[in-house]
Amino acid sequence: MGIKDIFRRTPTPEKPAKRGRRSYSGANQGRLFADFPGSSFSADSELYNTLPLLRNRCRDLARNNEYAKRFLTLMKTNVVGDRGFNLQVRARNSNGSIDISGNDIIETAWKQWGRLGRAEIAGRLSWVDCQRLAVETLARDGEVFIKMVRGAKYHNNFTLQFIESDLVDNDKNGLADNGNQIRMGVEVDKDQKPTAYYVLTAHPGDGLNSNYGTVRKHIRVPADDILHIYMPSRPFQTRGEPFMAPAIASLKMLHGYREAELIAARSAAAKFGVITTPAGDEFTGDDEVDEVPVIDWTPGSMYQLPAGHDLKLIDATHPVTAFADFEAAVLRGIAAGLNVSYTSLSQNLEGVSYSSIRQGTIEDRDYYRMLQAFLIDHLCVPVYTKWLETLLSFTDFAIPSSKFYKFSENSMWRGRGYAWVDPLKEINASVTALSNGLISLSDVAAHYGKDVEELFSSLQADKELAAQYGLAFAHEPFGDKTAVDPFIAGEE
Repeated sequence: MGIKDIFRRTPTPEKPAKRGRRSYSGANQGRLFADFPGSSFSADSELYNTLPLLRNRCRDLARNNEYAKRFLTLMKTNVVGDRGFNLQVRARNSNGSIDISGNDIIETAWKQWGRLGRAEIAGRLSWVDCQRLAVETLARDGEVFIKMVRGAKYHNNFTLQFIESDLVDNDKNGLADNGNQIRMGVEVDKDQKPTAYYVLTAHPGDGLNSNYGTVRKHIRVPADDILHIYMPSRPFQTRGEPFMAPAIASLKMLHGYREAELIAARSAAAKFGVITTPAGDEFTGDDEVDEVPVIDWTPGSMYQLPAGHDLKLIDATHPVTAFADFEAAVLRGIAAGLNVSYTSLSQNLEGVSYSSIRQGTIEDRDYYRMLQAFLIDHLCVPVYTKWLETLLSFTDFAIPSSKFYKFSENSMWRGRGYAWVDPLKEINASVTALSNGLISLSDVAAHYGKDVEELFSSLQADKELAAQYGLAFAHEPFGDKTAVDPFIAGEE
């Protein structure tokens, strides 16, 4: 060993990490996180303990909270709208031509079935009404149950029956006789695929029902007859959670705060005073309240007090100046939890610029379009498929049942369109995109919630009507030429 080795510093061995040391700050278990334990329960376990309470609180907010009511209105208005989702059948013949007559027959029958009194078992809802009820129930309760009912007494032997989520028994758990598992009223097989639903014969909270208070009885309904519509946030989640769940606490707290401020402001507006007297002096007043003499004040009047008496007015300062800013800050958090913009939820456009409201509108519409696509897949398509199967199988219809797949697999759905934020700019952008082949007329029509075939038919009808009255269009949309699809000619 040399002299350098003697004086060379020996490296200190690295100490092992302390037991329990966290690599993520979010996993801290210190004092500041004492009320943030987290949970390792499954999705169903979490919902089982909380779903009825969450659902009931959301319903209470929907009845009594203005912002919750506004949110549900936004859902119905922007996802469904006034016309709802429109069916467009695009079946073709064996030679590739569009089966115009067959498509028209199916679409006409579908529209007739969707009229008020036919689409829903109680006769209170049209097909569009059913769509609105479905999206409102989905947002408020977190899930929608619809039974598809067949029977000769119904139009086209088919109708829909809404089932409140309370009727699918949350407390029905265990093993079915066939070995399947029952989870919160839903029977699932080994792959967690629903096979049946256990529906109560009476609503557990219906005090007007003659069956109320009787033994809980269930009806086992096969899953093929039930539409269970919800958006799971975790794998193998059996029931749905309300959209409003993240905002429940804030909505309730803000409502209570606004109510307190309103009461305080009302009290402040009704100014009142007290009369003080020197010691030993007696004040009789005009009347007595709880043996205390008072003066009967009349608004705008002046009184002369007895000698030695003094009037002191109580002047409360409400509402506080920071109320509006505080409410806006809380509402922004609520809007974020509900996945809508602050301006659309609050309807407050004060100080909002064009660019900001445009950005918010675009993001809102992206969310609504996502919900539209979801409802098309989970509501419209299965209802139409079951309706068409029933129509062709159990009725004397113009189209045979052998054509079921032809008309069921070749269908499209159009949701409502949206008005442009800046019509002139966006229309010019569409014209430029059309000219350069980046979009089609079908895309533009879909933006308005229209079918391009309906658009062409409407233009043609207007043109014929104008000619009948000896008038002409100021502008011919397609010049003096009529574009013809080579596949439209001819039918099977």
